[in-house]
Amino acid sequence: MSTSKIQIAEPDAAPSQGSFKVFSRIVDWITNDRLQLLNVTERINEIVRKSGIRDGLVHLQSLHTTSSIFINEWQDALLQDVKQFLEDVVAREADWRHNDPRHSDCERKNADSHLRGMMMGQTLSLQVRNSSVLLGTWQSIILAEFDGPRSRSMSVQVSGV
Repeated sequence: MSTSKIQIAEPDAAPSQGSFKVFSRIVDWITNDRLQLLNVTERINEIVRKSGIRDGLVHLQSLHTTSSIFINEWQDALLQDVKQFLEDVVAREADWRHNDPRHSDCERKNADSHLRGMMMGQTLSLQVRNSSVLLGTWQSIILAEFDGPRSRSMSVQVSGV
């Protein structure tokens, strides 16, 4: 009969001391274009620092169905590719029922915006380490506007010790 041992890796640092805390904020942006990408990484990191939480999680939630929050590289050519991809996959001028007054009371004709938001997602949960959002070298937190220009809100909740 063979037995196996489970080895548990030692943590990188000693466990954090202190009690569990939750810190919540609503942050707002004003967008200028119908399809716009905003790098919100620094603003989110500022909130994490102000929370006083050293280790835990930050949960981001767009409060709109026509915007999104995601991670990607913040590089001009790639950002243009992302916009083109979104326009190719969900064409604004397609025959959407949501845009048709026979089927919907929506005057904004923004079915494409709702579909892009659904496809890209409205939430992110990320690790917080050493009072900062843990991101890879090229990763940025991006807020995507699909139905601008508008005022946009995001809930930011930091929890941990």
